[in-house]
Amino acid sequence: MIERKAEARWEGDLKAGKGSIRLGSGAFEGKYSFGTRFEGSPGTNPEELLGAAHAGCFTMALSLGLTKAGHPPTSLDTSATVELDKVGEAFAIKRIRLKIRGAVPGMDEGKFRELAEDAKKNCIISRALAGVPMELDAALSG
Repeated sequence: MIERKAEARWEGDLKAGKGSIRLGSGAFEGKYSFGTRFEGSPGTNPEELLGAAHAGCFTMALSLGLTKAGHPPTSLDTSATVELDKVGEAFAIKRIRLKIRGAVPGMDEGKFRELAEDAKKNCIISRALAGVPMELDAALSG
């Protein structure tokens, strides 16, 4: 069994408080607050970290699928947009949009999209977030 860890610390109330998030590996540590999460202030937030995890997982899964199909990618560039919105009195993640552009020698555009859809559906993070609607914009680059 593999375990991955992260830590968060918060000081103060929700609006005026502040916190920090740190990956167990030490590869990232960032500050977050009400402002960074809900008002666009500089710093990180849980949703963008979730997006980064999803983009990374999806891209690795697609690389595997492409390689298994006999077309190892030269490069894959993915962005993930996590939409946070108020639903009633609470906030919720309403949707995640994945956008990928790939340089894949010898790959057909239709097959690329098919394999990207499979990766979107089956990567580890996508399966963990199965209750969140996901959209995919996949295309070969040049």
